[in-house]
Order: sequence, then structure tokens, then C-alpha cells
Amino acid sequence: MTGRARVLAAVAAVLTLTVASSAAVTPPASGPVLEAWRLLSTFHEDRARLDRARDLLEGEVAQTPTLEALLLLSWVHLTWADYRATTTEAKLASYERGRDVAKRAIELAPRSPDAHLWYAANLGRWAIAKGKLRAAFLLSTLRQEIQTILELDPDHVPGLALAGSFYLETPGMFGGDVPRAEGYLRKALTLDPHFTRARIELARCLIEQSRYDEAREQLKQVIDERRPSYKADWVARHRPTAERLLAEIRTR
Repeated sequence: MTGRARVLAAVAAVLTLTVASSAAVTPPASGPVLEAWRLLSTFHEDRARLDRARDLLEGEVAQTPTLEALLLLSWVHLTWADYRATTTEAKLASYERGRDVAKRAIELAPRSPDAHLWYAANLGRWAIAKGKLRAAFLLSTLRQEIQTILELDPDHVPGLALAGSFYLETPGMFGGDVPRAEGYLRKALTLDPHFTRARIELARCLIEQSRYDEAREQLKQVIDERRPSYKADWVARHRPTAERLLAEIRTR
């Protein structure tokens, strides 16, 4: 695999399980944003709820573009692209909209770690779907956004998980560091033991280091989790991923 291909693969892997699943927005108090939150939080029961959540938030942002509404809309667009888009064009449009909405959130609140989180997620996924990455630039942008998130909030759980994924998947020649990744992920889980995406990524770190018994323990915790921080993504993605990884290392 060429150096550029390794970078592309790393970017794709970093963003596959990453911030789309992160519970990085606290539940709003009331109104359309609260209803959209409820729809997003239960999309595993009916994925069409993502359509309604998107439409509610687009209407809200058109009238009152609060930080709360912008952040949730950016998250919804990324999730909609992942689970509802049926064409590449639809995916691109949704990622692009999510990216632009997150950029508006950054302009409104430059010190919001969540705004930087959703900007990085949508930008990366858009570039991958587009298939015309300037990969070195993208890795540099992701690294800078991660640094910004953790400078703003060193205990930002989704940001720590993103950092772990980044340093796990990035090739060593471009700054990857598996022990460093493990450190970020363990800190994320200390802060939120029910954040199942971070636990999956920790298991992958352990697999990378041939620590299979420890990895199995982490994967079983994901499968047996009773209070996942974000149930919809645990049902739709994290539990199936944990089951697949556990099967892959069963004889190791």
C-alpha cells in the first residue's frame, strides 16, 4: 500500500466509528430541538425518525440559529448520511450540509468543543465520500481540530475518543501512536464507562498489541452493556461491531 493510500485508509477508519456516535450534545430543554433530540436518540427503532429530526432542525435553524440547534443539526446530517442516504450524491449533500452547519457553530461559538467535533466529523466523511481527498491536508486538519477540542476541554469524552481513534489508525510515519491512543481511550472510559464507542476502540488498540484476553474483556463489556451512553448507536453499530471483532479473535 502506498503512503497516500495508507493515509486515506487511516482517515476512513478514524471517522467510521467516531463522532457520529458520540453523545456530544446535552438534551435541550424544550421545543423542536428537544423533539429532534428524542428522534435522533431513538432512530434505532425507526430510521425514518432521522428524516423528521432533520426537517425539524432545519426549520428551527432557519428561524433561530442557536448553538444548540446548529450542533444537533450537524450531528443529524452526519447520521442521516450514514443510515438513510441511498446514493453517493445524497451522502455528499448531507455531509456537506453538516460540515457547513458546524462551521456556523464555530463562528457563533469558537470555544465550543462540540462545534469543532462535528466540523471535523462531517468534513472528513464528506472528503472520503467525495473520493478526491487531499489526504495530508485532511489529517492535518483532523489533528488540529482534536488539539483544539482537548485544549478547550481536556475531559471532553468524544474528543478523547476521537483522539484515540486518530492515533490508533494513523500510520506511524504520519504520527500514529498506539500506546498514546490507548491512553486517550482509557481516560475517556474513566470519565464515561458507558461510552461504548471508546470501549470498542480500546479493544482494537489491545488487538493491535496482541493483548487478546484484554480485548475480549472489553468487547464483552460492550455486548453486555445495559446503560450505553447513546443507545441508538450501540444497537445500530457498536454491539454488532463488538460481536464481529470478538468472533475474529476467538481463537487467538
